[in-house]
Amino acid sequence: MTAKQLQSLVRQHGTPLVVVDHNVLRRNYALFRKHLPRVQAYYAVKANADPAIARTLYDAGASFDVASLPEFMLVCDLIRHLPVKDQQDFIWDKVIYANPTKPQETLVALDQYRPLVTYDNLNEIKKIKRYAPHAGVVLRLRVPNTGSMVELSSKFGCDPGEAVDLILEAFRLGLVVEGLSFHVGSQCTNFENFVQALNMAAAVMNEARSRGHALKLLDIGGGFPAPYNRHVKPFSLLAARINAEIDRLFPPETQILAEPGRFLVATAATSIARIIGKAVRDGKTCYFIDDSVYHTFSGIIFDHCQYPLQALKKGKTGICAVFGQTCDGLDVISQSEELPELEIDDLVYAEKIGAYSNASSTWFNGFPPAKVVHVNQ
Repeated sequence: MTAKQLQSLVRQHGTPLVVVDHNVLRRNYALFRKHLPRVQAYYAVKANADPAIARTLYDAGASFDVASLPEFMLVCDLIRHLPVKDQQDFIWDKVIYANPTKPQETLVALDQYRPLVTYDNLNEIKKIKRYAPHAGVVLRLRVPNTGSMVELSSKFGCDPGEAVDLILEAFRLGLVVEGLSFHVGSQCTNFENFVQALNMAAAVMNEARSRGHALKLLDIGGGFPAPYNRHVKPFSLLAARINAEIDRLFPPETQILAEPGRFLVATAATSIARIIGKAVRDGKTCYFIDDSVYHTFSGIIFDHCQYPLQALKKGKTGICAVFGQTCDGLDVISQSEELPELEIDDLVYAEKIGAYSNASSTWFNGFPPAKVVHVNQ
């Protein structure tokens, strides 16, 4: 967005502010579908669960990956206008509950919808059988997460060596294993992770087939990197690697799905904050803004992400520190930001802040989350 547009929005809505551009959402979704034509895109709602974002992606044709009952119900709200049978068909065809560990109360609530749910251990199979026997199940594998910004394999996924036994046990209990899933870690810039994971999944599916169970679905998870900086390779290069392995390893009748979250929403949002304090410490200028790591910039803590700040004011730049508005010493936006000389009430902004940011915002210190404004809906 232009500086003039940002200033106009601040005059209307104040700060702190998050601006979501729905044209960017639609472009990102189209880009994903263009480069991975065989892959059905299930938006990872956890990346940003704003209902307006979900609505735009639904209208664009997206499916949905949910990881909690509230996220599942958010998707259900999108389809309430459909006839009951069409709602059920949508849930079966276009929703996956991809959190491998679920409270029994959640499973009870999900059972009536007959969704796809993931699992990665024997106890979870037994729990699903007892509380959601009508669900279809997908086994999650543990795969390499080397070089990903957020590593997930230590928490989720079964060892490939025990995968077939877990598949057989699910069938023995009367459940239907529809396929496999994996996740290479969030913001994965090591493309080899995808190659290794696809080959591991193919080996498990081949062994399962030899044991009498042909699986028909593969969920290749998320991890598709957002272009935060010039060091992130173009998505087209990753897609070419994935396409080549999918076509080599899996027959055309295998349904391939993925869970892009960050890739779809990161570049669609810009945050705007106001300078509320200024000090000099040890010769370095320090600015305080009316946002924080407990609010829009929560991705600094929870997501290991950095969001370079820019100023609407022009001028010679210098190295400075930027802190959030809360009383916590952890509330550091950056110790080394390059900004012009700023004064109280000047505005700064951060681009590409749509994923895992205001989604994990809190009310710490009594400060409310930033207002969210949607443009180009």
